[in-house]
Amino acid sequence: MGLTVVLYNIFRFGFALVFVGLHCVLMAGLLLEWRRDKRAARGTPLQIADAEAPKPLVSVVIPIRNEALRMEGLLRTLGLQDCPGTEYIFVDDRSTDESPAMLQRFAGTRGNVRIISLTENPGPNHKQYALSRGIDIAQGELFLFTDADCEVPPSWIRAMIARMADERVGAVIGPVFKLPGGKGFFQVYQCFDHAIRYMYLAASTGIGAAGGGFGNNLILRRETLDCIGGYERIPPSPTEDAALISQIRAKSKYQVRSACGADVFVMTRGENSWKDLLNQTLRWNNGGLFSPEISTRLNFGFLMITISMGMIAIPMVPFIPSLWPLPAAVLLAMTMNTLATLNVFGAAVPNAGPAWILHTVFTPLYFTLLTILGFLGVKPSWKDSPVTPGA
Repeated sequence: MGLTVVLYNIFRFGFALVFVGLHCVLMAGLLLEWRRDKRAARGTPLQIADAEAPKPLVSVVIPIRNEALRMEGLLRTLGLQDCPGTEYIFVDDRSTDESPAMLQRFAGTRGNVRIISLTENPGPNHKQYALSRGIDIAQGELFLFTDADCEVPPSWIRAMIARMADERVGAVIGPVFKLPGGKGFFQVYQCFDHAIRYMYLAASTGIGAAGGGFGNNLILRRETLDCIGGYERIPPSPTEDAALISQIRAKSKYQVRSACGADVFVMTRGENSWKDLLNQTLRWNNGGLFSPEISTRLNFGFLMITISMGMIAIPMVPFIPSLWPLPAAVLLAMTMNTLATLNVFGAAVPNAGPAWILHTVFTPLYFTLLTILGFLGVKPSWKDSPVTPGA
């Protein structure tokens, strides 16, 4: 009995110390990445080629599929960019709405716009296939990606290029936040959810363990793709951006960095319902849990499983009070995360005031739900096509 009690105490207090300690390390990583990014933003940018030069410096590659109702903001904000030497490549993936006409009108207002129209897409990840076709014809030394439902700041292209001035850096992940669609809990929460996910990403990047990526704000070198055998060599994944970052870390000599400055904040439209948000976040969660890269799978899985253990222990505490260190550690870590997110990225999220306390409690419960669904084999979808974890 004595040994059992000792082991039990080691488990419950060890869990708390390890979990909170991990988050202290992550907060240190976030601070390091924020400081690195400030230096990169102030540094000397890459030489921007002349607009008439035959070879552009950067190719902006954007997949499109039936985005007529969500694409106006992207085209408007791309029209505000002032970066000579930029090539725009749109990959129209079998759209049946007004998207092709909108792209043609945009092409008529700017030079160096190329539109690819796909008539078939064998998948298995349709977005990944579409991006591959865009990369195939891209002429730039750098590739910059975003999505049709995003809005970018006027400084976006120049500022992302500046982050690549250090030749040791092969890819930079930029922040993506959601445009608030209202004042209710659902609208504010999905903004917070997006921000805290990017906080985790930037923090893990800061300690050299980048395991994910936001493909709607990402820049990388052509040489980086060459090192991993090209974009098509990325294993099919429900989150192709995370798989790409994993391949860069595993197979190239280049560093991966995360940008933190407001000059590269990309805003994306929020989801319309809890069902849509659940599908989106389940796809991201499954991408981490079942990543083809083992270090990402272990790190992300450990984080999600420990959060889930702390939350599952809550209803058990009235019957087994000694379990209190498990949920206490998770809630303490979530409080640290919330304060860090609001301090670094607060300008991009709605002002919820004291309601952030509710979001801090809800987030680990929501992550627990996603983790359980993932291990139960529930499949999310992308553009109405089911996505198989680890496929």
